[in-house]
Amino acid sequence: MAEKIAVLGAGSWGSVLANLLDENGNDVRLWSNNPDQVAELNEKHTNEHYVHDFHYSESLKAYTDLDAALDGVAAILFVVPTGAIRIVAQQVTASLQKSGNQPIIIHASKGLELNTHKRLSQVLSEEIPADLRQAVVVLSGPSHAEEVAKRDITLITAASADNAAAKFVQKLFMNDYFRIYTNNDVIGVELGAALKNIIALGAGALHGLGYGDDAKAALMTRGLAEISRLGVALGAQPLTFIGLSGVGDLIVTATSVHSRNWRAGNELGQGQDLKTVVDTMGMVIEGIPSTKAAYELAQQQDIEMPITEAIYDVLYNAADIKQVIPQLMQREGKPEIQ
Repeated sequence: MAEKIAVLGAGSWGSVLANLLDENGNDVRLWSNNPDQVAELNEKHTNEHYVHDFHYSESLKAYTDLDAALDGVAAILFVVPTGAIRIVAQQVTASLQKSGNQPIIIHASKGLELNTHKRLSQVLSEEIPADLRQAVVVLSGPSHAEEVAKRDITLITAASADNAAAKFVQKLFMNDYFRIYTNNDVIGVELGAALKNIIALGAGALHGLGYGDDAKAALMTRGLAEISRLGVALGAQPLTFIGLSGVGDLIVTATSVHSRNWRAGNELGQGQDLKTVVDTMGMVIEGIPSTKAAYELAQQQDIEMPITEAIYDVLYNAADIKQVIPQLMQREGKPEIQ
């Protein structure tokens, strides 16, 4: 049955997910705070800054008016940058207080809030009171907007403490090229989503420096060990990290030119300075703030994360990227499984 769905954030992932939901027969309202982008989507049915050479469904409507976008919706999908989640959630709360609606809250963003180090479902639960919403569901896994736009096969996870809400989201999104699994480990799914971006920066840097497949495989494997170590310490289930939102998302993000984190790392490895990389990307590189949040979390939890620490030193302490690699390699020998 068709549902009214609001999608907040018209970047590459948000706009492509909105188009998928529209194709699945739903009444979808895509919200952006950029009037020019909204006009382009409604008049030309394109979003060229984010997804090149793609024509969106003509029945998909974009909005700048948040109240209108949220009117009577069964679900709200947040796909805004991590740094904007809290302020947009506050705006959503103000709108829901006027309408009295109680939608399911979904988010498909990947990161940790700076300073608080909170997962995004925690931020949403804090800012949108329980009496104004139903459950919170996390949508995550190995996915590139460019490939979903081409209707390539994609499998991801809907995670929630509320199994009925996760199944509702599963039904909303599933079709013959987009498959959803459910999961109850919200902590593990969100941490896997946020922390793999750090390893993708490192994988891109190795490529930019000219290292081969052995080095990249080593980085991803030991990077996953770090992600799992911190995740389990924070309450995640270990098996989540060998699932779609763990190793699956890590593989796709750390090996693909579609990944802006990989591209940023590659440019750093080729000698570009960080400011230039950020300025020329044109989109948020979530791995950069996530590195800071993960580094600080690891310090608080007394968790050893040497790869994350090395990337943190490059990004925030101006360490020489060519020097941190031998430093990592020459650390004291350790057993692989601890």
